[in-house]
Amino acid sequence: MKLLRNDLCWCGSGKKYKKCHMESDALSGTPKKIIAPKGIKIKNSEEIAGIAKCCKLTGNILDMLDEKITEGITTNDINELVHDYTIRHGAIPATLGYNGFPKSVCTSLNNVICHGIPDSTVLKNGDIINVDVTSILNGYYGDANRMYMIGEVSAEAKKLVRVTRECLYMAIEQVKPYNDFGKIGEVIQKHADKNGFSVVRDYGGHGIGLNFHEEPHVHHYNVGYRGLHMFPGMIFTIEPMINAGKYQTKLLKDGWTAVTIDGLLSAQWEHTICVTEKGADILTLTSKEK
Repeated sequence: MKLLRNDLCWCGSGKKYKKCHMESDALSGTPKKIIAPKGIKIKNSEEIAGIAKCCKLTGNILDMLDEKITEGITTNDINELVHDYTIRHGAIPATLGYNGFPKSVCTSLNNVICHGIPDSTVLKNGDIINVDVTSILNGYYGDANRMYMIGEVSAEAKKLVRVTRECLYMAIEQVKPYNDFGKIGEVIQKHADKNGFSVVRDYGGHGIGLNFHEEPHVHHYNVGYRGLHMFPGMIFTIEPMINAGKYQTKLLKDGWTAVTIDGLLSAQWEHTICVTEKGADILTLTSKEK
């Protein structure tokens, strides 16, 4: 697709093409063309509406848990709450049975980075926990996760949870037509580094909507310019995992649970994002979280 004068410039500066690279591209004799990458599904209006409806349900599930997640409940209690709410609202928990995953939600406690399996573990004062929900509604997928702090948590834990959420929203600000996907990881790593934390590299965001995991992979650390541009109608997750210590991960024997190698805390926040003509629509954002 050839860029028009008032389109955002292909370089990701946020400026209009006419005020950025249009003149230099013309002088070079080869005006810049941004072509939608192969293998990444551009959703149509009907698909976007269906995905948005599923994402709203996913966000509502996380809202429901706000008053339920307290000291004394188990991570399996959280699983049952998510499962029952999902089924009552005509949806399916996407994680249940996915590649053998045994539960309807992921619960990642303290030093667990992601994909924690709910069990009989009891939440206690000072814990932090990530709950990751993916729903299927009428064949469409919506994915989001959120951090919950139990009772009085340490100052370091509060900072980690806050900075991780800031990383997510700084990354969402980079979602706009024709911007390069590399900008997402660039801003996340810069903010994490500034606050003395590290960014997990073994896991990332992903395309979603018609399937649980689609292209593209979304890096949360700085990989530089990818040459992969965002187009209106692309839908994907941004879900930075930020560690208090080292960024490396260790996979437990269950084949799912990823933990920090040094035993220090980890936090994660996630939204499903749709690229629009003007920027980004956060499909899993609820009025309660705003």
